[in-house]
Amino acid sequence: MKLLKKIISYPLSVIFYACFGLTLLIFHPLQWLAFSIGGIRLHAKIVYALNFVLLKSLHILGAQISFKNKHKLPKNTPLIIVSNHQSLNDITALTWYFRKHSPKFVSKKELEKGIPSVSFNLRNGGSALIDRKDTKQALSTLKIFGQSIEQNNYSAVIFPEGTRSIDGKPKRFSENGLKILVKYAPSAFVVPVTINNSWKFLKYGAFPMEIGVHLQLEVHEPVPVNKLKFSELFERTESSIKKAIIS
Repeated sequence: MKLLKKIISYPLSVIFYACFGLTLLIFHPLQWLAFSIGGIRLHAKIVYALNFVLLKSLHILGAQISFKNKHKLPKNTPLIIVSNHQSLNDITALTWYFRKHSPKFVSKKELEKGIPSVSFNLRNGGSALIDRKDTKQALSTLKIFGQSIEQNNYSAVIFPEGTRSIDGKPKRFSENGLKILVKYAPSAFVVPVTINNSWKFLKYGAFPMEIGVHLQLEVHEPVPVNKLKFSELFERTESSIKKAIIS
């Protein structure tokens, strides 16, 4: 059965990658046009449409996608969305699910060039591009990012593991990025999010992709950043995320 499943995954992976690449190419000029005509607001709508299509493309692989949220998210206030990280599909799912909260990402600077649609969005959509080899640049960029989140009631999305987990097991959470965002967005709520099974898409590497994956996102209780000391806030956030990870 496993062998048959893997055999089927080859043609489905080819179709998926073709759709994925074509989607990025189509939406790249659409983003440029939207940004040129309507600025960041119209551009954001195109970005959400892009991520909706990318998310639906996972159904080619027989994927299921579910979002679980028992909590009411605050409106008209900045959010700091903290999540574990397992694959690039995490970004697509988080962007679409939190689209009403204007999500902006903390991302590595290397992604600002070379990737159709993705790089344009990172450069022009209000995300924070940090150089992990340049501490001064990273801290300064995160400070400005936090201030922007506070002033515009945007949402910051940060992966405290730094890089994705290739086997689903969470890595050590770094507190530095979150600490700066909390400092410069004092009216924000921290929203812990647990992602499960996203890593399984790349179970065999980039090709073929695994089929029949159930991608799950679970939103935990939002916490106002001014309610707890940072050490307590960080511990609570990390614990909420990791306890819900399916091993």
